[in-house]
Amino acid sequence: MGSLLKNVSSVHWGELRDATGAAAGGIPSLLSRIAYGDEDSACLAVDDLGDAICALGFVVGEATAPTVPFLLELAGSPRVTCKAELLDLLRSICRTDQWHSAAAAARESKHGAGYRQQCGWEAAARTAVHAGRSVIEGAESAGM
Repeated sequence: MGSLLKNVSSVHWGELRDATGAAAGGIPSLLSRIAYGDEDSACLAVDDLGDAICALGFVVGEATAPTVPFLLELAGSPRVTCKAELLDLLRSICRTDQWHSAAAAARESKHGAGYRQQCGWEAAARTAVHAGRSVIEGAESAGM
């Protein structure tokens, strides 16, 4: 994929599900469009990627946490044109708690235990965003 995103192929995207429950195999091409597309194409790709990894702006999936390091890499790159959109997506990922809220509401029902995996996706995604805090702060201080 070039100098950016060189480790994207190390993720087994086909084995992961996105926030909509679909296979996550399209994520690498969206990341590539963000990295190497023109501004309009890159911004559309951020929007499409947001739908896949942070559906409705508040639901993450299995593929979200593995995608975050690449979002951080893109946000920290001087060649990427849609940093504000990337930062908004990272903020949305960090604020998600849909699965946690559903698990808390279902605690007394037979469905409560079924949310553990999804709660783990939220925690992993949030941890990944926090790990890139310096990149986010650098991009924000650069006026993004």
